[in-house]
Amino acid sequence: MASIKLYNQDGKETGSVELDSSLFAVPIQQEIVHEAVLAQMANSRVAIAHTKDRGEVAGTGKKPWKQKGTGRARHGSRRSPIWVGGGITFGPRSDRNFSVKINKKTRRKALAMVLTDKVNEGKFVAIEQLIVPEGKSKILAQILSKLPIAGKKTLILVEPENRDVSKAASNIPNVETLPINALNVVDLLKKPNVLISKEGIEMLTRLYKRV
Repeated sequence: MASIKLYNQDGKETGSVELDSSLFAVPIQQEIVHEAVLAQMANSRVAIAHTKDRGEVAGTGKKPWKQKGTGRARHGSRRSPIWVGGGITFGPRSDRNFSVKINKKTRRKALAMVLTDKVNEGKFVAIEQLIVPEGKSKILAQILSKLPIAGKKTLILVEPENRDVSKAASNIPNVETLPINALNVVDLLKKPNVLISKEGIEMLTRLYKRV
């Protein structure tokens, strides 16, 4: 099993914490991580552009003029795509589906690979506990300044019930929080460094451990 240093809120090293090797010490395959990132980004994509076809544009359904005898080309509707103000043919539609399938096993593999890389690079920092009374940004900033991640872009993984940390981090530049039960590859990759409590590591292992 891998292990990393454990710090307290004063930035002092107090020991070490063991990490589950199935989650924090796995062989890294870039293609699997790439697949997971593409799938997550595709599945979160929402089509906004939407054009109306001839059945959706406003306009009468009455035939513009009689079929024969006028000398003009025959037309059946003012909402035809060839008329100004008519429907659009083959335009972008909001019902497009960009989703990409990826199985749960592959997604968890990718997550473990990213976590492993953070540990290998010394960018996965563990703290005994993270307590920020009343969600004060000043207190959290002081804590972070004493840790190895001081002044660096950091993602703090928090227990869902720890709202004080999330509140405090919202006013600190380059620091974001993410509930452990919402952990994903893209958010992990966005920030080079990760901070998590000892209790958080136990929760993370319980939720994402590869069996």
